[in-house]
Amino acid sequence: MSVSTDIAAMYRRPAEVLRRLLSREVSEPRALAYLMGACALMFVARLPALSREVSLSDPERWAREPGAYSEALQPVMGGTLLATLIFLPLIFYVIAFVVQIILRAFGRKLGGYDMRLVLFWSLLAAAPLALLNGLTAGFVGPGPALTIVGVLWFAVLLWFVATGVREAHRLAGESA
Repeated sequence: MSVSTDIAAMYRRPAEVLRRLLSREVSEPRALAYLMGACALMFVARLPALSREVSLSDPERWAREPGAYSEALQPVMGGTLLATLIFLPLIFYVIAFVVQIILRAFGRKLGGYDMRLVLFWSLLAAAPLALLNGLTAGFVGPGPALTIVGVLWFAVLLWFVATGVREAHRLAGESA
């Protein structure tokens, strides 16, 4: 199935999609592509909020000086791009490693690739809610709506990761 079809299917049958992804041949480039796609979408999700923050910072100046808004927005976008496409993937690799170690401490022997695939795919599959969170941050701003959407995004991400860990553990038990 295509990535977009699998993302949609994750919201209906996450165990089935994750079982199919985990049963494929090991491919670090595929896992990295999932992670980079998720991080790229997280960057896009941040853009409305960044635009809102910059536009509210000095509206009189933006009206007075043509091009000043663009000049103020570009460094903020550049910093966010650096953070989401360079540093965030490294952080998610560390998170995958730490979660794998914690799971081993609780008796769940999960391979490093399986944990990375589960986490990275879960991030990509939850990206539509991250985009909704970004739109809410940009158009509505801070408040209960943003909190609700953020909690929903995080809950879905945890649901996907937990389902993936369970399916990876189940597949490892079947092959042993």
